[in-house]
Amino acid sequence: MKDNRRDFIKKSASLAAAMSITGIGSAIAGTSDKGKKSGSVKPYVKDAGIKFSFLMDPASPKVPFAKQLGVLHSVSGIEQLPDTKPWDPKAITATKNSWDKLGIKWTVVEGPPSLGSQTKLALKGRDEEISNFITFMKNLKQYGDVDIICYNWMPVISWARTQMDRPGRGGALMTAFDYNDIKSKPLTEYGEISKESLWKNLEYFLKAVVPEAEKIGMHLSLHPDDPQVDSIQGISRIMNSVENFDRMLKIVPSKYSGVTMCQGNFSLMGADIPALVRRWGKDVISFVHFRSVQDLSGVIPSTKFTECFHDEGQIDMYEAMQAYYDIGFTGPLRPDHVPTMHGETNERPGYMTLGNLFATGYIRGLAESVAKNGSKA
Repeated sequence: MKDNRRDFIKKSASLAAAMSITGIGSAIAGTSDKGKKSGSVKPYVKDAGIKFSFLMDPASPKVPFAKQLGVLHSVSGIEQLPDTKPWDPKAITATKNSWDKLGIKWTVVEGPPSLGSQTKLALKGRDEEISNFITFMKNLKQYGDVDIICYNWMPVISWARTQMDRPGRGGALMTAFDYNDIKSKPLTEYGEISKESLWKNLEYFLKAVVPEAEKIGMHLSLHPDDPQVDSIQGISRIMNSVENFDRMLKIVPSKYSGVTMCQGNFSLMGADIPALVRRWGKDVISFVHFRSVQDLSGVIPSTKFTECFHDEGQIDMYEAMQAYYDIGFTGPLRPDHVPTMHGETNERPGYMTLGNLFATGYIRGLAESVAKNGSKA
């Protein structure tokens, strides 16, 4: 027995030495360079350096979960105070203070105040609304320390779905859209709104605000039309194709006039998300809505689709994350339009808590994987 034990110890020592010499030991320890391209791997940074965020307000039930998950950036609107305009320093300071007390960095304003139908439809009061928007930008930067505003160009009818409780995996409730369900709806009070007028009004807005945004370093991040159909109730949609976004970017070329990469909408326009991310790069993409969808129409752009869990759908989410890593994107990214899961009410379809928790774990795994595997660029 003693001889056998001595032989085992000797053999073990010899094997350890051989492994050290051949590099097998370093592979077991996780330090092997096998399969890695020279110079392709940046020093590992948690979440690939991306600012993980939630859409929430300071009283949201997501807040304690966000802190536990290390999602320490918020996307929110402005606190409403009596007798105070949302672009006033008092309202902006109050919002920032609320987030600071929670230990969460206020990073993006989504759905800014003072940008509505007057501007998008060139109605009376447009110049005053734009003036207030510029004031909001300046005060947001100065008093809120926020440098991204996510806005859209969908007048009157914004985000729209025709079903809020479509059964998905395991009975989770998904949001869905079918153009056939709304195509016969009557015109709104504004009648027919042409694409030409929307382009003209967008140009007027961008020429007024982008130079002011450049002066203070405020990123204006345009969200695609959702859904990305041709029109709804007579109101045209123009931010519904990649080509139209390219056109928008040329109106007032500036790194402060960029895009919210809402993966679902661009995918439903027919875009290859990883390829588009690489083409536009981090100077165009200032903010990401990381979500997945499934087209059910068979046409482009999609007229019927459902939203789904982040690990299903038509988008290659791993390759999308790889693309963000390859372009060096380190801006804010949030999950979007998550399923309502077991035990939850469906009072805010697409924005309940449990789906965001699942999505964050999934997204974090993707980010760690691409960051440790290195760039494909």
